[in-house]
Amino acid sequence: MAAPIEDYALLGNCRTAALVSKEGAIEWLCFPRFDAPACFAALLGTPENGHWKIYPTGNVRAVQRQYVDGTMILETTFITDDGEAKIVDFMPSTFTHSSVARIVVGLKGKVTFNMDLVMRMDYGRTVPWVEQHGPHTHTAVAGPDMLVLRSGVPVEAQALHSTARFSVKAGASKSFTLTHQLSHEPICDAFDVDEALTKTEYFWRQFSDRCPDTGPWTNLVKRSLVTLKALTYLPTGGIVAAPTTSLPERLGGQRNWDYRYCWLRDATMTLMAFMNLGYFDEARAWRDWLTRSVAGNPDQMQIMYGLGGERQLNEFELPWLPGYEGSEPVRIGNAAATQYQLDVYGEVADAMEQAIKGRLPSHPRIEAIAEVIVPFLEQAWRQPDEGIWEIRAEKQHFTHSKVMAWVAFDRIAIVASGMSNGQAFSDNCRRVANEIKEEVCREAFDPKINSFVQYYGSDCLDASLLHIPLTGFLPADDPRVIGTVKAIEQRLTRNGLLLRYETEHGVDGLPVGEGAFLACSFWLADVYVLQGRDQDARALFDLLAGLCNDVGLLAEQYDPEQRRMLGNFPQAFSHVGIINTALNLHRAKAPAQARASA
Repeated sequence: MAAPIEDYALLGNCRTAALVSKEGAIEWLCFPRFDAPACFAALLGTPENGHWKIYPTGNVRAVQRQYVDGTMILETTFITDDGEAKIVDFMPSTFTHSSVARIVVGLKGKVTFNMDLVMRMDYGRTVPWVEQHGPHTHTAVAGPDMLVLRSGVPVEAQALHSTARFSVKAGASKSFTLTHQLSHEPICDAFDVDEALTKTEYFWRQFSDRCPDTGPWTNLVKRSLVTLKALTYLPTGGIVAAPTTSLPERLGGQRNWDYRYCWLRDATMTLMAFMNLGYFDEARAWRDWLTRSVAGNPDQMQIMYGLGGERQLNEFELPWLPGYEGSEPVRIGNAAATQYQLDVYGEVADAMEQAIKGRLPSHPRIEAIAEVIVPFLEQAWRQPDEGIWEIRAEKQHFTHSKVMAWVAFDRIAIVASGMSNGQAFSDNCRRVANEIKEEVCREAFDPKINSFVQYYGSDCLDASLLHIPLTGFLPADDPRVIGTVKAIEQRLTRNGLLLRYETEHGVDGLPVGEGAFLACSFWLADVYVLQGRDQDARALFDLLAGLCNDVGLLAEQYDPEQRRMLGNFPQAFSHVGIINTALNLHRAKAPAQARASA
């Protein structure tokens, strides 16, 4: 059975990613990019669905893990009865082919390890044809894919596994690499593992060393920053929501989704985090990805795209995988790509306005995008949608969606002065924004509970209502906002953390129950900052920071009763929350305050 979600660490090369457990087992790996079929899928099945485990044979007294500061290089130290040794795991960042490198280093005494490599293509279904090429090189071929294993020790074949047993003394090391390539090409050349390690450390350090000081949260912010960078697909600038699929939002349930794609909402918030920290090259790369991906009629804009801007993300299930802890089904693709979600237009407009504020170089297509979006939105904002939480039930007039439609018109009105017909265009946007605000305040506020509600005519609450003050739709000290925050605290809080919404009302069309969605709690902390409730903000942020695992990573959700992470991991949304809330607490002029005063 797979380990608890919080027991995994992330490896990445800005093209794909792997998850490795505390027991030295890589149990999730997609080659050559994030959304490719996994060759290690034990995370969602069993070791027979693919894994690569290197673990001491003797009694292990303790396991300690850490990343090399500011990098994605993981060091796992095993303290055994016979001595100490560590595994240095990383994905080289400077090569054409995607690879995983593992270096086993002796520290004290003599430690013996077993290696078990199970290569399975196509999400754990296909057993490849394995051949030996020389004493230390093996290939595994299935269809278009080839894996090339280079091992510092002899490897034997046993029942469709590749195995080895070896020892390391203090000061000695053994190296292993696994590289993906196309099967019709000649076997790629070996690379020097020590040189690759040095170059990979440099790659990450030259990025992370620019992270500004955020007081007591600097290390936590830097780890989140590096994680977001690792979730970026370097060739195009696209940013995935998470590197995994089907890690459940409820154990044993059906809330299992594929997050290995680029949501406009998630990526936009990641872009904001990059800009808030001064990383404008990454922001520019995403902005350029956006202008390519959304090209076309505005009514065809999707909420998510593939890494290169692909639109076809058809959803299907993998019946041969039992799912994480029996959570079925395992899904590939995401049908939500076809949903209509009004809020994404506001997210994109907000990001573009923030980019201009940050003096990001202009893009010639941005004005054209604004000019076609506005006429479309003048009609579209009046329609119901599936909302931020991607309900698979009847569309509703979601309050958050209307607020973000207001954001779209508000932000475009601000930046329209630089356009060819700037003033008239701006005046029209302001007129529509005022119309939206008037309707939302009339239709979405329930005086009986003194709160805004999830959608028109309902009495449900939703954590996304916190964006009312965060976007500047209404001031944080408006009595209606104060009442909404109080109601959310009372009805959505579980053990100090926020649920997304009241699932028992069944609005999303799925079986009830899930963990606390961590981004929502970060939003509440940000609102506390805006309301001057600094002690409450600090306490909530400390609670959230304490949920990070031993290497500083967060999943999408957390079960406060079972004290376990839930959902895909690591989640960009959660790490954006760490960065922005830490900045809000640290800076006199915080991002949330700046956004709300736009």
